Amino acid sequence: MKGNDASHDAAHAFRVRDLALSLALEEGISSSSDSALIVELAALLHDIDPSDGKIVENFLDKEGMEESKKMRILSIIKEMGFKEEIGGVTGGNYSPEFGVVQDADRLDAIGAIGIARCFTFGGSRNSVLHDPNIKPRSDLSKEKYINKDEQSTLNHFHEKLLKLKDLMRTKAGRRRAEKRHKFMEEFLEEFYEEWDGRA
Repeated sequence: MKGNDASHDAAHAFRVRDLALSLALEEGISSSSDSALIVELAALLHDIDPSDGKIVENFLDKEGMEESKKMRILSIIKEMGFKEEIGGVTGGNYSPEFGVVQDADRLDAIGAIGIARCFTFGGSRNSVLHDPNIKPRSDLSKEKYINKDEQSTLNHFHEKLLKLKDLMRTKAGRRRAEKRHKFMEEFLEEFYEEWDGRA
């Protein structure tokens, strides 16, 4: 992950791990040591670039991970992305471990940390901060979501971040998302007022 920008660095993975374990505790699934291990490893490894081949699978094999646990970890990692969901990859059947890891990743994408990560990511791609003439895309497919050309950093709030609260899979995740979502709405309101010279 050392080549990643600060929006997807090791600190992000550690925050997601901490959030996922905390959500697992609230959801009552951390009492099983298998579940806790699966949650922790899936959270820590979720952003390892899949284009690097089988880096996660090879790591788990090297560490002697039992095959059934390894497959559960790999399944969580493979299906948890937002682009997978809008592409129809993730269905209604998911494990409790998947729910807490995905919610933890999504929680780290919203609120104060999410705002900071959004602008860090946009800056690393030299994206336009905001252009009122570039409207957020409402009919996102996986292909359109991946294609970030001619999009502003601010549009990412409307195309993804403001949708995450309603996509949370756990009660604990939904509860925490409420506060973070409200913070983003207040930030955007202030941003637009300042952008237009009204504040």
